[in-house]
Amino acid sequence: MNPSRRISIAGASGRMGRTLIEAVRSSEDCILSGALDLAASPSIGSDATAFMGFDSGVLIGADLCAGLQGSDVLIDFTRPEGSIAHLAACRTLGVAAVIGTTGFDDRQKALIAEAAKDIAIVMAPNMSVGVNVTLKLLEMAAQALRTGYDIEIIEAHHRHKVDAPSGTALKMGEVIAAALGRDLRQCAVYAREGVTGERDPSTIGFSAIRGGDIVGDHTVLFAGTGERIEITHKASSRATYAQGRLSAARFLNGRRCGLFDMFDVLGLR
Repeated sequence: MNPSRRISIAGASGRMGRTLIEAVRSSEDCILSGALDLAASPSIGSDATAFMGFDSGVLIGADLCAGLQGSDVLIDFTRPEGSIAHLAACRTLGVAAVIGTTGFDDRQKALIAEAAKDIAIVMAPNMSVGVNVTLKLLEMAAQALRTGYDIEIIEAHHRHKVDAPSGTALKMGEVIAAALGRDLRQCAVYAREGVTGERDPSTIGFSAIRGGDIVGDHTVLFAGTGERIEITHKASSRATYAQGRLSAARFLNGRRCGLFDMFDVLGLR
C-alpha cells in the first residue's frame, strides 16, 4: 500500500463526509488531498478539519478539477446526479472512485459502467464489512430456503434519508432474487394497502421505516410454516461505513480500470 494514498471526499461537510475525514486523518496510509461540496454550502472555503479543532490546509471547495487534482481516489457519498458529475471529472483526470451513493436509475448505472472502462471504481450501496458478510449469508439462506418460505425485507433509517427502500435493502433483495433465479424487478412488492389478497409466494416484500437518528437497521425475514428465520444487521455508528470505504480505496490501488463491489474488496466472490 502506498503510504501517501491521496483521497478526496465529496460531500465533505455532511455527516458521512465528516466521518470519512476523521477516518482518513486517523489512518496511517491515507492522506486527505481534497474536500468537495455544493457551491451553496456554507462550509465552502473553510478548512476540511475545522470541525475537529485544527487546520489541515485542505479547504472545502466546489471546483471538481481543483478538488481532485493530485488525488488517487475520490470517495463519493452524495446524490446520484452529483455522483455522475463527479465521476465524469474523475474519468477525465484518471482518478479512481469509491461510490457509496444510492438511488441510481438504469441510465446512471450505465454511465458508471461506461466510466469503469477507463478508471477503477468500487460501487456498493453499503460498504460495511458486516453488511457484506450479511449479504453472503442471505445468498446461502435463500438457496437453502427456496421453497416454503416467504421473504420480507424490513429496513429503518434516520428521518433525513431521502430514498426508500434503502440501497442496502435493494441490494439484499437483488442477492436473494439472484440466488432464487428470479428478477427482483418482477417479484418485488414495495407497498401494501387495502385488500391486497393473499400473498404471492414468489414475491419479495419491502418495508421502510424512517425516524429519529437511526443509522441503519436491516432485517430479512424468511417465514415458513411453524418457524421463521431472521437475519439482521444493525449499525450504531457511521464509522463502520467509513472504514469500509477506506478498505475499498485501498483495494483500488494499482487497478487501472474495472467496476468492482465489496464482495471483490473482501474476497467474498
